[in-house]
Amino acid sequence: MKFSALLDMITGGEKFTPSPTPAGSLVWAEEFDAPIAWGTRWVGDRTSAFRHCDHNPDDNKLDWLDPACVTVSDGVATFTATPAGRTLENGMQAWHTGLLTTEYSADEFRVRTGDLIETRVRLPAGTGAWPALWTWDEGGNEVDTFEYHPDNPHLLELSNHVNHAASYFTDERAVAPGRWVTLGTRYGERCVEWYVDGGCVFRDGTGVGPDWSAYLILNLSVSAGAHHPAPCGPEPITFEVGHVRVYRGSASGRR
Repeated sequence: MKFSALLDMITGGEKFTPSPTPAGSLVWAEEFDAPIAWGTRWVGDRTSAFRHCDHNPDDNKLDWLDPACVTVSDGVATFTATPAGRTLENGMQAWHTGLLTTEYSADEFRVRTGDLIETRVRLPAGTGAWPALWTWDEGGNEVDTFEYHPDNPHLLELSNHVNHAASYFTDERAVAPGRWVTLGTRYGERCVEWYVDGGCVFRDGTGVGPDWSAYLILNLSVSAGAHHPAPCGPEPITFEVGHVRVYRGSASGRR
């Protein structure tokens, strides 16, 4: 029996928090059991990954950042995207949406070579939704733990933009709109590994190198329609996250 099917039997599809082979010590965690620590742990109104810091006509996104679009209740962070009443530089109508980044925060937390990151998310169903957990620093250092588009309902995009490796992971039981799934990435020096519900699903064989580090970005983008459908109406789009955890391993974890 697949692990994802076993989870369904145990939890009925409800939130559950297994760990994908954590190694080393837990060095950083966001459990969303308290209000967002704006400015200290997270920043939500800007990122250097967006050309205009708070909005982004590039990459076929309609995003205009608003920290109010991330709310916390009962141990879950909900990202909500709604039409913004603003026009992007490319003439398209923007959507207010949520983003959390450790960049510009007082803590300035970074993941680094050898770390394992884990998140628990409920995949969205709304047309135009584009959630992701990824890393960024100085115009690059990007590794995507996942990207998801509901028009490909059973597929996750896994990417290492540092050393150019990527894969699609498909599983109709583990990956589906409205389903909770645990996702992880180990940033190895010579091989980045991706985990879904406790199992390693992709090893890229390229890694991030020995001295890599980057800030975290967790966000809900909104597709503009070139590669994936844009929203088909003004209804809000939501995406939920249960936790983000980072484990720091021994030197062997740098492999």
